[in-house]
Amino acid sequence: MKNHLRVLRAEAGWTQAQLAERLGVSRQAVNALEVEKHDPSLDLAYRISALFERRVEEIFENPYAGKA
Repeated sequence: MKNHLRVLRAEAGWTQAQLAERLGVSRQAVNALEVEKHDPSLDLAYRISALFERRVEEIFENPYAGKA
C-alpha cells in the first residue's frame, strides 16, 4: 500500500527507531511500512494517524479508490 510515512517521519525529524518507539513497534516494522513491503494493521494505521494528527487517508493511499 502506497504511503507517505517516510516523508512525514522526515518532516518530524525522527529516525525510524524514534518513530518505532512512539508507535510501540520495531524499527524493522517501520522500515517494512516505508518501503511498502508490508501493510499496517488497522490498529497501527490509526495509531500512525493519531501520532501525525492526520487522517488515515492522508497517509495511506486506498488502492481501491475509484474502482468499481
